[in-house]
Amino acid sequence: MTPNTFEALPLAAPLQRALTERNYTTPSPIQAQAIPHLLNGRDLLGCAQTGTGKTAAFSLPILDALHRDPRRVQRKTARVLVLTPTRELASQVGKSLETYGAHLKIRHALVYGGVGQRPQENAMRNGVEVLVACPGRLLDLVNQGFIDLGSVEFFVLDEVDRMLDMGFQRDVQKIVSMLPRKRQSLFFSATLADPIVKLAHEILRDPVTVSIEPEVTTAEKVEQRVCMIEKENKRALLLERLKAQGDGELAIVFSRTKHGANKLAKQLSKEGVCAEAIHGNRSQAQRDRTLDKFRAGRLPVLVATDVAARGVDVKAVTLVVNFDLPNEPEAYVHRIGRTGRAGATGHAVSFCSPDEREYLRDIEKLIRNEIAVDADHDWHLEGLEKLQVRPQGRNGVRKDGPKPNGARRRRRRRPARV
Repeated sequence: MTPNTFEALPLAAPLQRALTERNYTTPSPIQAQAIPHLLNGRDLLGCAQTGTGKTAAFSLPILDALHRDPRRVQRKTARVLVLTPTRELASQVGKSLETYGAHLKIRHALVYGGVGQRPQENAMRNGVEVLVACPGRLLDLVNQGFIDLGSVEFFVLDEVDRMLDMGFQRDVQKIVSMLPRKRQSLFFSATLADPIVKLAHEILRDPVTVSIEPEVTTAEKVEQRVCMIEKENKRALLLERLKAQGDGELAIVFSRTKHGANKLAKQLSKEGVCAEAIHGNRSQAQRDRTLDKFRAGRLPVLVATDVAARGVDVKAVTLVVNFDLPNEPEAYVHRIGRTGRAGATGHAVSFCSPDEREYLRDIEKLIRNEIAVDADHDWHLEGLEKLQVRPQGRNGVRKDGPKPNGARRRRRRRPARV
């Protein structure tokens, strides 16, 4: 029977106390399904989107196990390894550990690139119970002799789909080869494509599978609109929409590439809109400063790539703008999920140019809903919404229907690096 309250879960008293203090009473579906299996020591394959509560789903049972079986940690070792694709997600997991483990004597360390490694070396010198790390910096410190993975009892691989998108598969496999064979392993991904399933079989032992449907119901909290527009007019429309925002309202604008995010933030700033970019090429210190200003309301507009925005959890965001439509439809769900959080309503507007019509079709197919067209602007491209996009033919060229005014046929671009 699936528990419907945290009190019904056999979690240690210090964890229950932390949950009560935060007024956390009802577990999310993935928490209710996963936690009982994890408390019983099972490996787990979880398919769930960002924002479903999976961090608590693995943090709570692991903290419970550490509390019930206290052991002295050896130098440079960790009992738990949580591997994440981005620095922002690593920081988010670290904050969750602090929240849930507020009444436990359990130490954790964060290891990721973009900052100096000396503090991370010092944090691992005497060992910790929980190590949260990104693959690249972790391997650097292991190879330099500052970290020993031979004592890991619990291994969590989070957001595997994003990990593979970022080219970390070989690093992950190297890290797994350094872990003890006897361990409890947890594997989370938003999708279960063939490469992900193959990797899961390499890592997990007789796993329980927990699958939560993609959050396509986000539309209930987020008003979605799409603007049909030529690419060269997007910036003018964006400026108009951002200047219509009220005082204190926050917006996230999504760009497909790092270069595009930088360029757009500079252009907005020149037009009098306070905006900064966040992406993988910025240092960790720069990213932290930008996010702190955004959370505090001192930066009304954040221009982001998909990877950088994975760890952005700011409840005051009222508007999400897809300046570039994502070439992966799942990314659309992640993007608009940045608004309409904590029961609030939000707005998401997407700019669709003729060469992005296929991306829009894929998004609407995923969310099983046709996004309403907003033609109430000076740059509406008449007829683009009626363009019929068909699957690619054998020669790789799309067979499009009648072209709208101003639209041209273009081959689908290769996925951009973000």
